[in-house]
Amino acid sequence: MTAIAVFCGSSHGADPAFEAAARAVGLEIARRGWTLVYGGGSVGLMGVLADAALSAGGRVVGVIPRFLYEWEVGHDGLTELEIVGTLTERKVRMGAIANAFLTLPGGIGTLDELFEALSWSQLGLDPKPNGLLNVNGYYDDLVAYLDRAVTSGFVKPQHRALLRVGIDHSALLDELM
Repeated sequence: MTAIAVFCGSSHGADPAFEAAARAVGLEIARRGWTLVYGGGSVGLMGVLADAALSAGGRVVGVIPRFLYEWEVGHDGLTELEIVGTLTERKVRMGAIANAFLTLPGGIGTLDELFEALSWSQLGLDPKPNGLLNVNGYYDDLVAYLDRAVTSGFVKPQHRALLRVGIDHSALLDELM
């Protein structure tokens, strides 16, 4: 079974393109017959992503810490919802289920998830493909930072290459699987 973990915001963000991208990714994952693995929320881009995949008949597995579920942000309409103890357990469980990682726009938690998964690949602990969907240039500065980290000698070029960056969700999904 092909499963992809998607990290994204629990808010919608200010640009309508973010929501459109989350919807398109959810629909495309379902169309391909893959399983969507995500943070289990019903709010923000997470909710848009999951609802899009579900509306297209997709299989959606959410992994959410108990405290977030109890804050009433858990999505109860999923194919499967796993409740874990901590945010760290959430990332580990998502990584255990998924064959690849894709990051959409989001905030601090999304960046935490992106860099945790990328570090797993860098260290060879969980060497799965990692993708970053750069919607309307949202991640331009982050990509520039990573490139500067290479030229400054803090990131090896082969480790920087572990993160595939794209603007087309379908092409990026092709690269990941």
